Amino acid sequence: MEESKSKFLKGKRIFPEAIQGNLSVKNLIDDYFNGYNAARIQETCHLVSQKMSQEDVFVGVSLSGALTPAGLGSSCIVPMIRAGMIDYIVTTGANIYHDLHHTLDLELKKGTPLIDDTALFENDVIRIYDIFMDYEVLAKTDNWLLRTFSRPEFQKRLGTRELHQLLGKIADEVEQEKGTVGKSFIAEAYRYDIPVYTSSPGDSTLGLNIAALNLIGKDIQVDPAIDVNETCAIVLESKRVGKSGVIVWGGGSPKNFILQPEPALQEVLGFDIKGHDYFVQVTDARPDTGGLSGATPSEAVSWAKIDPDTVNQSIVCYSDTTIVMPLLTAYLQDCGIQREHKRLNKQIEGLMKNLKDAFMENKDIASGKRSVEDTIKFLKDSKT
Repeated sequence: MEESKSKFLKGKRIFPEAIQGNLSVKNLIDDYFNGYNAARIQETCHLVSQKMSQEDVFVGVSLSGALTPAGLGSSCIVPMIRAGMIDYIVTTGANIYHDLHHTLDLELKKGTPLIDDTALFENDVIRIYDIFMDYEVLAKTDNWLLRTFSRPEFQKRLGTRELHQLLGKIADEVEQEKGTVGKSFIAEAYRYDIPVYTSSPGDSTLGLNIAALNLIGKDIQVDPAIDVNETCAIVLESKRVGKSGVIVWGGGSPKNFILQPEPALQEVLGFDIKGHDYFVQVTDARPDTGGLSGATPSEAVSWAKIDPDTVNQSIVCYSDTTIVMPLLTAYLQDCGIQREHKRLNKQIEGLMKNLKDAFMENKDIASGKRSVEDTIKFLKDSKT
C-alpha cells in the first residue's frame, strides 16, 4: 500500500518562502507557480526551455487573436526570433497588418473598453477592446500596402510565405529609414529568413488590399496549396533530422494549419511517421463545445497530429496569451537560451525537392492504410 501510494507523491513539496523583492521571472515561475494554470505556465516554461530549445527541434509558432496591437510582436516575438526559438510562424493576416503600424511609426494608444463606441465612431477612433487608434492609422497603412503590393515582384502566383518575405523585405527598408527596427516581427522574420504563413490569406486587410488591386488589373495570385506543401516539407525535414514542436497561441485557423502537416504527410501522402513531438497551447477555449480552439492534445492524437508516444509532453494552459507570452519570453531570456537560426526560407527549395522525391520514389513509406502507389494513382485519377 505504501509503495503504491508513494508513486503518486513524488512531486516537489509545495512549501514556498514568502515572496521578496528583486525576484527574477525565472525564480518567480520556478518557485511560486505551483498549482492550477500557474503550474501549467511553469510546465510550459520548462518544456520550451529544456526540451524544445534543443538544436535538433524545429519550433513552429501559431498566432491567433489581436496580439500585435497589444505590442506582443516587438516585446515577445522579436526577442524569440533573435534567440532562435522560432523556426516558422503561422499567423492571422490581421496580426501582420497591425504589425505594420509599428513599422510605419503609426501610433496605437491605450484606451478602455468602458466607452461609448458611437462616440468613437463619430470621432474616427477605432477600438480593439482597450486599444485605440486614429482611423488615419488604417488609412495610411492601407495606402502603403496598395503602393507596396502594386510593385512588380508581387504580380505572380505565390504562397503566403513568399508574399510575407517580400513584404518583410520592404518593411525592413522602411524600418531602417524610420528608425523603427525591432518594432515589427514581419521585418524581423525577413532578417532571420523565417517562413511566415497565413492560413486564411483573404481574411484580413492584407487580403482586402490585394483584392482591390486585382480589380484594377494587377495580378497577385495567392495560392494556399503552396503553403500546404511547404509546411509539410518543413515538418518532414524535422522528422528526418530531429524533432518537431509547436507552440499554439490561441487557436482558430492558425492552430489547425500548423498541426495539419502531420495528417497530410501520413493520411494523404502515406508517410510512416508520427505527429508532432512537443505541443504547447495557451487558450481560453473549452474542449466540450467541439471547436478546434479548445481541442486537447489527446484528441489531436486521434488525428495523427501529435505523437501518441509523446503526448505526455503536451501542455494546455487555460490562460490569456497576453499574460503567458511575456512570461515565457522573459523566462527564456533569464535562461540565456540562444539557438542557431535554421533560416528555413533559404532551404525551402531543397526541402520541397526532398518532399517530392520521397513521395514519388521511396517505396518504403506505406502507412499501412494506403500505399504510396495507391495514393499517386488516386491523385492522378482525381485529375480526370
